[in-house]
Amino acid sequence: MVTVSLTGVSKEDAATVFGVLRTAFPTDRPADGVPHEQPGDRPPVWSADFDPTEERIPTGPTPLEGSVSATLQGGYVAVDRLREALSGSFAVEEQGTASGDQEKEVDLRLRTKG
Repeated sequence: MVTVSLTGVSKEDAATVFGVLRTAFPTDRPADGVPHEQPGDRPPVWSADFDPTEERIPTGPTPLEGSVSATLQGGYVAVDRLREALSGSFAVEEQGTASGDQEKEVDLRLRTKG
């Protein structure tokens, strides 16, 4: 299981990224789930858990309104599979990583391929 957290992004872009991942892998979110903004001054953070199985449905390039900051956290193989799925739809730039014994965390910047 990989936890995906999106920050500094519109709810439309969050829905786009989660939609791509939902197409590729099972998730804890319902198929018709759309991110909702919470009231207040804090920037929104959206998160969902995905089960990056070996068999995934590939997706093609998908446009975003802006860039998206994404943090992936989970097992090494699972995070790599999820990142690979994201790179099928978006331009992916690695911003940083942190590794542990059994898990890793990867910070990514997603943009429209172009």
